[in-house]
Amino acid sequence: MKSLNDFARVPLAILPTPIQKLENISRILGTNVWIKRDDMTGIGLGGNKVRKLEFLLAEAKAQGAEVVFTTGGAQSNHAMLTAACAKKLGMTPILILKKRGVTERKGNQLLEYLMDTDVRFMDTDSYDDIYAEMDRVGKELGRPYYKIPCGGSNALGALGYVACVKEIADSGMHFDYLICAEGSGGTHAGVALGAKLFMPGTRTVGVMVDSDPFDVITPGIMRGAAELLQADVEIGPGDVHLLNMCGPGYAIPSKEGNAAIRMMAENEGLFLDPVYTGKAFAGLIKLAREGTFRPEDNVLFLYSGGAGGLFAVDVELP
Repeated sequence: MKSLNDFARVPLAILPTPIQKLENISRILGTNVWIKRDDMTGIGLGGNKVRKLEFLLAEAKAQGAEVVFTTGGAQSNHAMLTAACAKKLGMTPILILKKRGVTERKGNQLLEYLMDTDVRFMDTDSYDDIYAEMDRVGKELGRPYYKIPCGGSNALGALGYVACVKEIADSGMHFDYLICAEGSGGTHAGVALGAKLFMPGTRTVGVMVDSDPFDVITPGIMRGAAELLQADVEIGPGDVHLLNMCGPGYAIPSKEGNAAIRMMAENEGLFLDPVYTGKAFAGLIKLAREGTFRPEDNVLFLYSGGAGGLFAVDVELP
């Protein structure tokens, strides 16, 4: 198997990110709840996408790209962080976003404005339309460009979270469960593959915040990442565990997600967002209250950032 060090990578994140025990929430939920602080990756407002972008933007640089395109919803954390990382590396980011969600100068839109980012909206539900528009704009500009998919969720991007799990394993700490948000599939794919390679006793759960067919998407990205690593592993249905907490829809706050935001803020002084981490943590709470975890278990929640989204929508808290 190849080493992760065999892949080109630009140093963007401050690593390793801390792992902390949530003492108060552990008492409330009756199990040992820990948090992996990937909101502290050190650029933008932090977040999981920085790990992926270390690999993706290294490939872009190697290909001589001057312009970087990516996409997502109007409040995409990935798009905002792609802009921040590209700017840091002296590249020109162009965000072609779905005209869905909060497009006003709030949340991540405000952050992109502060960075003087070229943001364009398309009134479409098709990413194929958006990727075609990237090619049209790129050819019109006449400069070498690189396209990053929604969420940075492809095989190369997923290596960022294979590396994250190796980082956790190298800490010497044992976790029975690792819980993460499932928004485009890449983070969970990397986490699940990393656990299979480096933490085989850990069960990973992707908490769905969107309604895409992640039972197909996530194993597909896992297989692609395993192929890049030349890892001799079989990826089957049993390697991907999903929990649907999408609620009323992607980027629409849910009652359970809002309650989870309140619990984390009230008890630990940490701020989740209503699109990703709030719903993901609501999934952890649901599993705990259903008796999934034993009192002696160690449950690690991947805090994947997203604070910008908290300032874009109205959150009705209990």
